[in-house]
Amino acid sequence: MPFILMSSRFCREVPHVYGSARLFCRHCKIMGDVSKYRFSAFEADVKAAELRRNGTRVRLQMQPFQVLIALLERPGDVVSREELRQRMWPEDTFVDFDHGLNTAMVKLRDVLGDSASSPRYIETIAKRGYRFLEEVTAVQDPPAVVLPQEPVAPPPAVTAEKLVEPQPAVQPEVEPELPRASRTTARALFSLAQIMYLIFYLSALFDWRQLYRASENLWSRGSQIVFTVFLVTSLIGLVVRLYLLTATAFDYHLFGEKYRVLFPALLGLDMLWALSPLLIEDRIGLGLALGSAAALIYMPFAQRVLVRIMGKSTA
Repeated sequence: MPFILMSSRFCREVPHVYGSARLFCRHCKIMGDVSKYRFSAFEADVKAAELRRNGTRVRLQMQPFQVLIALLERPGDVVSREELRQRMWPEDTFVDFDHGLNTAMVKLRDVLGDSASSPRYIETIAKRGYRFLEEVTAVQDPPAVVLPQEPVAPPPAVTAEKLVEPQPAVQPEVEPELPRASRTTARALFSLAQIMYLIFYLSALFDWRQLYRASENLWSRGSQIVFTVFLVTSLIGLVVRLYLLTATAFDYHLFGEKYRVLFPALLGLDMLWALSPLLIEDRIGLGLALGSAAALIYMPFAQRVLVRIMGKSTA
């Protein structure tokens, strides 16, 4: 960690902490390190690499946490993407830096409850980098007085009985409870799910007369309502599934954030179409129709897990 030397006059005028640097004053011989940053309801513990909201630890991976600390060290200043690259990945590391940084930023904004379109904490500066908007308070360790060096007698011989017991190792951060599947496998399964729904929608639109007859069999008095609902939602679902399929194929780096916004509406759409097997109950039987409906009810939650796996950093 760099040292910044201060004169006695400068010491009286500024605090002993400047960003992440350690300050050393010739006048008062005091050193200090920034151990925590506080902003809004959050507290970032630099040494423990932990983020807390109102005293409760928030799960955040190391790379997003490093991005946060880099921004907290210089609130109000633009931190360039190149500075973040040099901080997070050494020169001899070959990674997809843009994708890794974008993924880390998405996870960081998700934990903070922030939005790229209307930022409260982190503002994106196009083609340059990022800027932290909120007021930040740096908390330093209790200063230690540096005494003049004096001759020190050699320590007595240490016997086996006086050996210090080793400290317990720091437990690594527990990863989210996600299936151990590769990102490629998750993308393939998610794409297959979208193709399945596309087949449902296209089948309903291709033979809409059969859809109307099935609506009459399901609910004769409300057949017009059932027919209209399934017809309209098949048109809406067709557009949504094409978007999800295209975003997955092109590996859109903000796909996880967009999916979280779409998920409530998508859940309602999928729950409605989970009842679609009941429309053909007269042909496949009640048991198979109920079993198919149960499987379709599970599908939106399975897709959400796949999106979370896809959003894991590949750096």
